[in-house]
Amino acid sequence: MFEIELHRLRHDDLVRRAEAERRVREALRARRAGRRGTAARGAEPESHTRRRSWFARTV
Repeated sequence: MFEIELHRLRHDDLVRRAEAERRVREALRARRAGRRGTAARGAEPESHTRRRSWFARTV
């Protein structure tokens, strides 16, 4: 009987952990999607713009 209770406790703990990890993954996915949407709308200035080189161009 004791083994069955241990099994149930372990099972319940694993189910809770899996659900928590699932929620974390969903939150990360939502954050990434939000950043992509913000970048697509152009709300923030582009930080990767090409700047003038410090060195002279070779011909």
